[in-house]
Amino acid sequence: MANIDLDCRGMNCPMPIVRVSQTLKTIAVGDTITVNADDPSFQADLEAWVRMTGQTLRVFSTADTIRTAVIERTR
Repeated sequence: MANIDLDCRGMNCPMPIVRVSQTLKTIAVGDTITVNADDPSFQADLEAWVRMTGQTLRVFSTADTIRTAVIERTR
């Protein structure tokens, strides 16, 4: 299983989700993407995107203004 690190700090909505979606197309089922973002709406946007696409949100955490998510490609 591979993991891709994706730095989306400094990007505003919808760009972090666009980058996650683009990156997801390049990885295999079972691989993960670790995303760092500072967009305040990233968590809500990501949770909606995960529901719509059927992917799995493994971890979501916030430290100061940085939001970190681990998404597993499940389909």
